[in-house]
Amino acid sequence: MQKLLTRIQTAHSLLCVGLDPVGDDAAVAGRLREVVAQTSAFAAAFKPNLAFFLSRENGVALLQATVQSVPKDIPVILDGKFGDIANTADHYARFAYDVVGADGVTVNPYMGDDAVRPFARPGKLVFSLAKTSNHPRHSLQDAALTRGGYLSDYAARVARLLDEELTDSIIGLVVGATEPAAMARVRAACPHQWFLVPGIGAQGGDLAATLKAGLRTDGSGLLINASRSIWQADDAGAAARELRDQINERRP
Repeated sequence: MQKLLTRIQTAHSLLCVGLDPVGDDAAVAGRLREVVAQTSAFAAAFKPNLAFFLSRENGVALLQATVQSVPKDIPVILDGKFGDIANTADHYARFAYDVVGADGVTVNPYMGDDAVRPFARPGKLVFSLAKTSNHPRHSLQDAALTRGGYLSDYAARVARLLDEELTDSIIGLVVGATEPAAMARVRAACPHQWFLVPGIGAQGGDLAATLKAGLRTDGSGLLINASRSIWQADDAGAAARELRDQINERRP
């Protein structure tokens, strides 16, 4: 966690640059190097999406090379949304941390806390899905609970309990930018945790509403992810700088 906090302070940034590489294999490797190089000055973290690498021949090697190209002071969060039983989760954790070299992961908690615990190594960042940015036809996250609230709220509370218990690592939450009211609800339930926030840019999330709903009282606590809007930009560095500055303009 200290690596992330130090990076946020030195870069004065809450921007997480998502790496969801699209295009043919020959072009993608070069574009990945280019995007990392152009945006590193403005990124608090990078978030490669595992699926976009595994779908390629030699995708693991490409992912490893991409992680190695990131400056050592910038955290890398591997977005795999891992969520399996404990012994399987342990192998996913070995892949993410020991093979890929990531500093953190995203996890799916819907098989219970034993799907999360293997990733909670000392110093690692674990972001557990709570309220994601998609709008499915049949949403488990929006299922109402008899005690009040929604299943996503319960998932957030479980992550908070794990964060309080597993003190050697950080258990944060994935909370999408597309529903500011849900963001505010989760922040009220989890006032201290870090949120990884997809949904700004191509998915239509409102930046000002997201920051108002999700920032902690100290003006921090959010990593605002942008993927397609940076990848598709003619100048990825300019796009990253602009979004970082827009975020900072709205921080206390």
